[in-house]
Amino acid sequence: MQSLKYMLDTHTLLWAIGNSKKISKKVIQVIENSDNDILASAVSLWEIALKNSIGKLELDFDIYKIPEYCDIMGFKLIPLEPADALNSSKLQFRKDHKDPFDRMLIYQCIKNKYILISRDSRINSYKDDGLNYFW
Repeated sequence: MQSLKYMLDTHTLLWAIGNSKKISKKVIQVIENSDNDILASAVSLWEIALKNSIGKLELDFDIYKIPEYCDIMGFKLIPLEPADALNSSKLQFRKDHKDPFDRMLIYQCIKNKYILISRDSRINSYKDDGLNYFW
């Protein structure tokens, strides 16, 4: 049986690292299932670093340890490919969902057939574009 590939939305990544109670039991089961590939995008690391540097995000751990935490938890870090950065402009623009980090994660998931693990209900509008997501 082929493993499923799940991409963690930025908030899900932070909650997983921080062992937050905000993560549903269903999501924890998916993350802990060794048959699944759990991915975290460089886009999320960029978002975390940017928001932390401008004071929009305060964490109780060192952001520079996130790759180490991902490794310990079995999450695979994936890069942002230049072609993906450019081709993400093909994703239909939604007035109610302008976040550029989310749009890039959504594009990566659609293109690579990853399932996005996100609590953000606004991403539902991308289902027609081919996004699969889970919460």
